[in-house]
Amino acid sequence: MTEVTCAIIIENCQVLVTQRSQQMPHPLKWEFPGGKVKQGEAAETCIHREIKEELGISLNIERLLPAVEYSYDSHTIKLIPFLCTILEGNMSLTEHISFKWLPFSQLDSLDWLEADVEVVRILKASGVTG
Repeated sequence: MTEVTCAIIIENCQVLVTQRSQQMPHPLKWEFPGGKVKQGEAAETCIHREIKEELGISLNIERLLPAVEYSYDSHTIKLIPFLCTILEGNMSLTEHISFKWLPFSQLDSLDWLEADVEVVRILKASGVTG
């Protein structure tokens, strides 16, 4: 099983979502940004590293949400979601083709990567609204 982190970045009662490029697996799907945990790396360290690499920003982790396990055709992941806020930096995409800020009420309108669908459900059930 591969451990993967994702950041649910909230600002002004909206959530940051990113769209995968056509070169990435699961092209054009929407997701919460993040990436694979390296061997021996803490999940918290991973999310800081991945977001700095992918978006050029630094985060403040507010809290951890329940992890999600999802089996794709060739592998299973454990997706570890963190509620975060932006600490500093200017956003610039290095892997994704698009991003947007959405109110919580519009999260269901996207074509989500399958594991992230469950994270959206957990986020909505948690009562977090920004």
